[in-house]
Amino acid sequence: MILLEWILFLFLFLGLVFLMGKYMSSVYLGEDTFFTVIGKPLENLIYKTSGINPAEEMNWKQYGLNLVIFNLLGCLVVFLLQVIQGYLPLNPIHAANVHWDLALNTAISFMTNTNWQSYSGESTLTWLVQMLGLTVQNFLSAATGMAAMVAMLRGFTRKETDKIGNFWVDLTRGTVYILIPLSILFSVFLISQGVLQTFHPYQHFYTMENQSQVLPTGPVASQVAIKQLGSNGGGFFGVNSAHPFENPNGLTNIFEMAAILFLPLALVLSFGYMVGNIKQGLAFLISMLVILLLGTGIVWWAEMLGNPLLIKYGIAHGVSMEGVESRFGVLISSFWGLLTTATSNGSVNSMHDSLMPITTLVYMFNMGVGEVVFGGVGVGIIGMLYYALLVMFLAGLMIGRTPEFLGKKLGPREMYLSVIALLVPPILMLIFAAIALMIPSTVGCMNNSSAHGLSELLYAFLSGAGNNGSAFAGLNTNTLYYNFSLGITMFISRFVTILPALAIGGSLAEKKSIPESSATFPTTGILFIAMLIAVVIIMGSLTFFPVFTMGPLLDHLFMIHGKVY
Repeated sequence: MILLEWILFLFLFLGLVFLMGKYMSSVYLGEDTFFTVIGKPLENLIYKTSGINPAEEMNWKQYGLNLVIFNLLGCLVVFLLQVIQGYLPLNPIHAANVHWDLALNTAISFMTNTNWQSYSGESTLTWLVQMLGLTVQNFLSAATGMAAMVAMLRGFTRKETDKIGNFWVDLTRGTVYILIPLSILFSVFLISQGVLQTFHPYQHFYTMENQSQVLPTGPVASQVAIKQLGSNGGGFFGVNSAHPFENPNGLTNIFEMAAILFLPLALVLSFGYMVGNIKQGLAFLISMLVILLLGTGIVWWAEMLGNPLLIKYGIAHGVSMEGVESRFGVLISSFWGLLTTATSNGSVNSMHDSLMPITTLVYMFNMGVGEVVFGGVGVGIIGMLYYALLVMFLAGLMIGRTPEFLGKKLGPREMYLSVIALLVPPILMLIFAAIALMIPSTVGCMNNSSAHGLSELLYAFLSGAGNNGSAFAGLNTNTLYYNFSLGITMFISRFVTILPALAIGGSLAEKKSIPESSATFPTTGILFIAMLIAVVIIMGSLTFFPVFTMGPLLDHLFMIHGKVY
């Protein structure tokens, strides 16, 4: 019966994903939808009050400039809210102003859709900052990622023009027609299941041991809904979705996992609909699913293999529940981590530090390759397109033709930009991680030594470079060096992913469309899918093999021989 329920849920979910993919393509193409009667007046009101001309389009430089300025202003607002929060209302715990370096790190984090948190929200931030600062940025950063994706795709569908759309129109439509309605519906569901949404003061009570304790409350459901749907991940509480007020039961756990996947999956199909080639969208979808299933198999094997030390001391199968919510179990919790590191979500319902080393290796690999297995909303398909362009370059070398993709010839400019976008984030995180290992004070922030401690450090910078935001746990990152270096990593990685995508879109839009011929390499067949998967895996492996060997792989070998740290 349970298996039948899962199968029915899966079919229902996939059906909704296809419908959502078609709906989102209609939204960005400016077509009427069932929500137009509600959304259109609000959309027009936003244009009118902000002085936007929706008919005026931009080239890629104008689009990128507007995108960057808008995001920087959002970052400034979140920063200022934090450093003056002690003087603002809706502060039930009388929280003090946030120190400037932590405030800057948090502002960059939420502006870049990373949502890295070096603090516990319930004890550090006020309700006002959580709502007006973080939750608003959850919407805007997600809408920015989707806008960048749509602008890049226009390069494939337009010809002999330098225009790739209007950033403000794409941002508005993504927010009004997609993110807000879905978040309202999901918030209502979460509230019905027991997720908090209240302004009731924190509750003081005494435990059975007669110890005083404070029960934090607040407007939680509204933030949880968009954090999952928008590939954000930042939690209202320090332990994120392991907290019963964010994730009360098995049903919310399943639906939150579905929400994590929903828009990234739908956007892959939207890509197919928007370029007029749904088979191409399905080819990307199959490639991503294969990589996800490979990761799932490795993770579940590692978790079921267990820890030999636990077997030695009589714990059946050696499966560790330390750091794992007993409500969900090891397999579901490890699968949650797999989904969040694949989709750039960053939320957690268990502590990754407690999972097996091979499991964390898969998580780090997911982030290291740019989280292209569905990825964050918008930027996930952008990352996979970079890999696809590299595949077409390799295919062009093999058949002796200028590479082409979706009717556009690819030149050196597109190759250079793709390589820059794929290599700069890993190079940046490796440099900052290496510097951290040379500073005694930052090394002292590790909770563990040896290979496990290195895994803590690597995970933090991989999370920042991948704009993921999940934490390995065990590493104290609320220091000047970590706040600054992670902030720089998140900032550069975000825009070095988005701006090349806009430049590629602008470059392709200026070119003519070319018809397919007998010599055109097919990009919807098994060979293309196999090459795409291979390029993603090989590139990630070659980039990170040395540090993964010294970190999680060595940690696994130590564990097998009974050494822990």
